[in-house]
Amino acid sequence: MPDYNEFLARIFEVLKPFAKQGVILNEQSELVTELGLTSLQVMELIEQLEDHFDMSIPLNILPDIRTVHDLATALEKLTA
Repeated sequence: MPDYNEFLARIFEVLKPFAKQGVILNEQSELVTELGLTSLQVMELIEQLEDHFDMSIPLNILPDIRTVHDLATALEKLTA
């Protein structure tokens, strides 16, 4: 099963094209306010993570996810 660091690495990989010029992705990067992801882009991110890790991510956890760290932690909890 993937661990926190594996989730984090994949999230960074998927988010890299969305990072604005000069923005450095880190665990505290905010998906919407800092990276400017739209709701559609957030759903695409979730879909890519689901496909890559062969898991289902319930949409009801999304309101609690603001940062990359929040997302990686949520994914880790889902696989625990």
